[in-house]
Amino acid sequence: MEQHIAQVPERTLSAGLAMDAVSLRVGNLELMSDYYEQALALVPIEERVLAGQVHRVLGRGGAPLVRLIHTPDLPELNPRDAGLFHTAFLFADAASLAATVYRAAQDPRSRFAGSSDHLVSEAFYFTDPEGNGIELYVDRPREAWQYDGDEIRMDTLFLDPNAYLREHLDEGVLADAALQVGSVGHVHLQVGNVARAREFYVDALGFEATATGIPTALFASAGGYHHHVAMNVWNSQGAGLRAARLGLADVAITLPGREDLDALTARLRDRGLAFQDTGRAVVVADPWGTQVTLALPGASAEDLLTAS
Repeated sequence: MEQHIAQVPERTLSAGLAMDAVSLRVGNLELMSDYYEQALALVPIEERVLAGQVHRVLGRGGAPLVRLIHTPDLPELNPRDAGLFHTAFLFADAASLAATVYRAAQDPRSRFAGSSDHLVSEAFYFTDPEGNGIELYVDRPREAWQYDGDEIRMDTLFLDPNAYLREHLDEGVLADAALQVGSVGHVHLQVGNVARAREFYVDALGFEATATGIPTALFASAGGYHHHVAMNVWNSQGAGLRAARLGLADVAITLPGREDLDALTARLRDRGLAFQDTGRAVVVADPWGTQVTLALPGASAEDLLTAS
C-alpha cells in the first residue's frame, strides 16, 4: 500500500527575498514628489490615475523605490498610530550615501532626526514634509558583523554627521547622485504589541528573528541579513487597528518563485489569516491593518501602479 506523507510547508521566507518600493498615501503630491526628487535624488518613473487617485512611482536607474498615492482628503498621520517608523534606503558605498545625506540635509523641507553607528551599518535619519520617517544607510561588510549566539549584535552609537561628510563626500558622486545605485534595504514599522508582531511577521510570514534583546522592538530578516523588517512600540504601545490616514499604504516584498508564495499561503491558512492571492502576489494585512504585498520578481512600475 502506497504511503502518502504530508508535506510540511517551509517555515521561513527565501534567502532570495528583497524589499521593494514602499507605498505612501500623501496629501500634497507635488510637494512630496518634488521633495523625494530633490532631497533623495529620485526620478519619476511612471504615473497613472487609478480610481480617481494619482499614483506616481519614483526611483533610481529605473528601479522603483517609492510610490506616492495622492489622497488629499485623508487626515494627517498620527505619530502614535501603528504604521511606518521609517523607510530605509540602502546605498552601495559611503560616497553614494554621503551624497544623498548631503542633499537631504540641504533641503529646507527635511527634518534631520539623527545619525547612528549600528555596528552592522551607518545610518542617517530624516523626516519628510508629511511626517514619514526616512533612513539613509550603508552596510558594513558581513564579515565585520558580530554575533551573540544566533543573534546579530547591533547598537546605537554616536556617528558625527559632519565628520562623515568630510570624509566621504565626493563632488563627482554628488553631481551624479541620481545615477548612484539605491534600494529599499528594510522597512521599520510601528506596532501596538511586539509579541503579536512576532506572531505575524515571524511565525506567519516567515521572517527569522535576528535581534530580540530590546523588549520594545524586534528585528527580523531572511537569509541572515541584519533586518529586512523591524517593529517597535516606542511611539505606538497599545495602538489598535489603523484608521484611514496619510502615511504608509503598503510594504512590498519580492520572493523568488511561485513555490515561495505557495509556502506562504500555507502558513497563512494554517493560522486562519485572510489574504488575497492574485497568482503573482499575496496581499495580507498585519494585526494593525498595515498591508504587506509579497510578489514574484520582475514587477514593473506599471505593476506597482495597478497593485492593490
